[in-house]
Amino acid sequence: MRIPRGADSVSIPAVVIAAPASGSGKTTVATGLIGALRRAGHRVAPFKVGPDYIDPGYHGLAAGRPGRNLDPVLVGMERVVPLYRHGAQGCDLAVVEGVMGLFDGRIDENQSGPIAEGSTAQVAGLLGAPVILVVDARGHSQSIAALLHGFATFDSTIRLGGVILNRVGSERHDQVLRAACDRVGLPVLGSLPRMSELEVPSRHLGLIPAVEHGAAATAAVDAMTDLVAAHVDLRAIAGLAHATAASPIWDPEVELGAHSAEPPAASVTWDPTVGARRPAPASSTHTGALAGARSDAGAEAMPPSAEGLTGDSRSVARPTSKGVPHGTRIIGRETAPSTVEALLHSGTDFGRVDETLTEKARFAPVIAIAGGPAFTFGYAEHRELLIAAGAQVVVFDPMHDELPVGTAGLVLPGGFPEEHAADLAANTRLLTLVAQQAERGMPVHAECAGLLYLTRSLDGHTMAGVVDATAEFGPRLTLGYRDAVALTDSPLWRAGERVRGHEFHRTRLVTTGADTSAWGWHAGGDRIREGALVHRVHASYLHTHPAGNPQAVARFVAAAADYAPTRATT
Repeated sequence: MRIPRGADSVSIPAVVIAAPASGSGKTTVATGLIGALRRAGHRVAPFKVGPDYIDPGYHGLAAGRPGRNLDPVLVGMERVVPLYRHGAQGCDLAVVEGVMGLFDGRIDENQSGPIAEGSTAQVAGLLGAPVILVVDARGHSQSIAALLHGFATFDSTIRLGGVILNRVGSERHDQVLRAACDRVGLPVLGSLPRMSELEVPSRHLGLIPAVEHGAAATAAVDAMTDLVAAHVDLRAIAGLAHATAASPIWDPEVELGAHSAEPPAASVTWDPTVGARRPAPASSTHTGALAGARSDAGAEAMPPSAEGLTGDSRSVARPTSKGVPHGTRIIGRETAPSTVEALLHSGTDFGRVDETLTEKARFAPVIAIAGGPAFTFGYAEHRELLIAAGAQVVVFDPMHDELPVGTAGLVLPGGFPEEHAADLAANTRLLTLVAQQAERGMPVHAECAGLLYLTRSLDGHTMAGVVDATAEFGPRLTLGYRDAVALTDSPLWRAGERVRGHEFHRTRLVTTGADTSAWGWHAGGDRIREGALVHRVHASYLHTHPAGNPQAVARFVAAAADYAPTRATT
């Protein structure tokens, strides 16, 4: 990784919102705190620890700027602080919401220290930021002191700066809890009463994304902001905020500068016990389980999560006055705002955006990114890297729109297509065009929801039919980090490359054909083959973080540039 700019600059101050366990109210407190600090005049940078896509959507509404993720597992520990500094540019304070419990992270039987990889504690340590512990006060009395003492002393490198009591039952309950916190020397920075009306509707993968929840999401964020503003000491939290980490600022152009579209490597016969790749015989093919992934023991589990397909960028991807980088166009019906629009405009009027492109962008390959309610998962850095690699990015809604004019590459990110299968199936013109362009060789990058969109059918609704499989809603959730190896070349990966990704889905593939598998990994002692490679289509349940794999973005844009002249003649 090459990140030379601003190496001697110190990060802006931050607080990390953590909890003893999931379900304590971190998202309510973090989102409300972001909104309340913004209302108080701060420019707040919102972050989420881990691979979560959904919570950052609510953070973005509260902050008025995209929510971003900090995931050491997916991007590498060395990129966490540079990405933090990149996402915090122009702000004076950052709020980082943790994942699960403070010390929960990737499950590794060989872990030697108290800090799990990918945990909130690890990110707090990397940033040098204080932790505020949100405790669900229901059922707690004086014994909360023992709980706090344990978290405060479990690891000396983590600074516990205070407590926010959540779901406090009464004034007397509040007094007892405050006295217990005082016994262990931890200040109470806020005490929130029980407010059932703040519950945000959820489904099988957690909260309903802000894009799908629409005006109700904005109302929920406003209610969280009101609650925190009334019951939390904002001045004390702003004074507590701190970050000791100094590093360069992540720069998509600099990251891409070290990568080029190198010549393809041979396909490999996959052996997960061997680190190096072995060239396969020329006649060999890879067939088998498209959907072999499991969430059993041995496949590291991490919790659900959330949204964010955009971001304010610099250089080629610099933001305009509306926050949309030059090189980006957003099309679609005003009544069906895309993920990009929801994050950038934060509850304001979702009108059409058609930015004037630079002369350089006019000759760039057009990369179409699926947005709208069905495709809400993604990372802000993805679009920034695409633009930095020379692409012109156009966001469209597959439920209503056609494929954007001039599309030379297609990105189908994650989301909830199973909730919108009928509407997606009704857009037969787009499904047909996607299938035709895929057959002609257009590069397509499809993750999770994108994989489902490319199958023959989803819950009985006809899809694009690019991938020889059918899909349905399944009986259980599959989630966890995966250490995967690419089984053959694609527009993004070279055979034998090892990638860290994350699965997060409730659907499954029930009938599969003989498409070449995209990935292989070990889970619970089993060899798993997953995903599909068809023509120049890479489709998989595995979510990857583009910031951790900039070479894949560079290759994809190069493949789109190669395809663009071909498409013009068809």
